[in-house]
Amino acid sequence: MTRTVRHNPEASRYELEEDGKVIGVADYRLDGDVATFPHTEIVAHRRGEGLGAELVRAALDDTRARGHRIVARCWYVAEFVGEHPEYADLLA
Repeated sequence: MTRTVRHNPEASRYELEEDGKVIGVADYRLDGDVATFPHTEIVAHRRGEGLGAELVRAALDDTRARGHRIVARCWYVAEFVGEHPEYADLLA
């Protein structure tokens, strides 16, 4: 089983893939250097496995590497940042 997070700029989202199948997405809207994350979703039958945290962590790490800041409109992204203060500096 191989899991990766892939940035899909054409769809404005990060995708969590497992064995080539998308099992989660973190949508964003980019305005200048600020990425607003309005929605994150993991397929229903895989929720509760920590996949959301894996997806959001990778998305935020990539956002940081690109020099962007974030607005967490998605409750899960906001909760993740609140529980992981090392990402608080990303908040716009």
